[in-house]
Amino acid sequence: MKKKVFIALLVLVFCFFSGGIYIARSIDEVITGLENVITLHQVEFLRKDLQNKISVVQTDLLLKDSPHALPIDLFMAHATEMEKAAHVCITCHHTDEVLKTLYHFQDQIDRYMQMLSRVYTIRGEKERVDQEKNGAFAQGEAALAEVEKIVITSSEKISNRITLARNNIAETEHLLFFLISAGPLFLILIAYVFLNKFTTSVEALVDATRKIQQGDLRYRVQEKLPDEFAMLASAFNEMANSLKDQCQHMQQTERLAVVGELAVGLAHEVKNPLAGIKVSIEVLANELTLEQEDKEVFLRIINEIHRIESLLKSLLSYARPSGPAPVSLDLHQLLDTTIKSAGYSLVNPANAAKPLKEIEIVKNFSPEVPHVVADQGQMQQVFLNLMLNAIDAIPAKGVITITTQKESNAATQIIIADTGKGISPENLSKIFNPFFTTKPKGTGLGLAICKRLIELHNGTIHVSSTPGEGTTFYITLPEKQQLQGVSQ
Repeated sequence: MKKKVFIALLVLVFCFFSGGIYIARSIDEVITGLENVITLHQVEFLRKDLQNKISVVQTDLLLKDSPHALPIDLFMAHATEMEKAAHVCITCHHTDEVLKTLYHFQDQIDRYMQMLSRVYTIRGEKERVDQEKNGAFAQGEAALAEVEKIVITSSEKISNRITLARNNIAETEHLLFFLISAGPLFLILIAYVFLNKFTTSVEALVDATRKIQQGDLRYRVQEKLPDEFAMLASAFNEMANSLKDQCQHMQQTERLAVVGELAVGLAHEVKNPLAGIKVSIEVLANELTLEQEDKEVFLRIINEIHRIESLLKSLLSYARPSGPAPVSLDLHQLLDTTIKSAGYSLVNPANAAKPLKEIEIVKNFSPEVPHVVADQGQMQQVFLNLMLNAIDAIPAKGVITITTQKESNAATQIIIADTGKGISPENLSKIFNPFFTTKPKGTGLGLAICKRLIELHNGTIHVSSTPGEGTTFYITLPEKQQLQGVSQ
């Protein structure tokens, strides 16, 4: 946007500068045209004046020797003015064709002046004087005819040149009027284009801000905004993503607070009475002589008490997990141990040779994976929970693939994938929420505890799933980290 504004300003400055130069040149051309028109009128006037002066001299010549004859000095004054007027015509023209005509005319005027001089100076017979007078008059008529010819010829040319000059002045006037009228419209158009781009971008960002303010944290700026506004829209979308993550984190924190209060209350209100009930039932079951059916009733009671204790333990583990005791762990060795522990859930009590499900466990362990610093018990709890969930998700036959690989940012990734029934898209975003479960007898705390333990190790856990094809969990752990204020 800055570059475009700068270019627009340069264009405007160039337009103003060019327009100013053009207007100045146009005004100069108009003035020159007006001067030419005036000059042409002056030329026309001078030629007609010369024609009049020759006519005056001719009249003076005819009146010679008549009662109305002019004094000799006045006659000579008229002749001198005629000669000067003829000479002025020569000084006003520069083309060869015109100069040739005027030089010829000047010769006629010179002969005319000589003949006039002889008429007024000769002394002799009246017949000779009349002959000189008639010759001078004929020469004057010839000069007058030449002037009339020049006037007629030049009048048409002068008229054409005057018309052309006036047309040029009129065209310049129209063009100047157009520039004066169109200039502001052009500026308004440029301002409108820039303001429209600016206001449209600002309105899009303001509208996005209102959406976020109204609680729609999923709203993003989809419009392709120009220039710096695109960067601002990208930053706004990143801010919205961060705000959404922060809100989810706050919701998670609120859930933790609720679960913590609930766990503490349950532990205080249920744990001690439950322990008393358990002990009493066990004493009665051991001391009383009971039928087999009654013993089974007591056994079911004790099992349910064990289940309640397990639920309380899970609540306490999630709400108030113990701090990690980090040590240097061989992930491959820990995973092998966890795989063996998970395999016990497949043992059929009725027939050990025939497992409950046909599940193949594939290990893709990378030799480049180094030891990591983590709490062994907590990591085993996470891996065992995910493996048991994978076993539970496979109906009768399937594959569980465990992969380890080294990441480029000094971290290690563990991938646990199964070919089970998968997770529906509407439930995929909820599986790490406390108390969310799709199992009839599940507590909804297993994956929530796993996520909490991974976060305590500054790691991340993500999931992807396709219904009917399987589920994959991605765990990323840093190789080195600082836990409980001690750099490991």
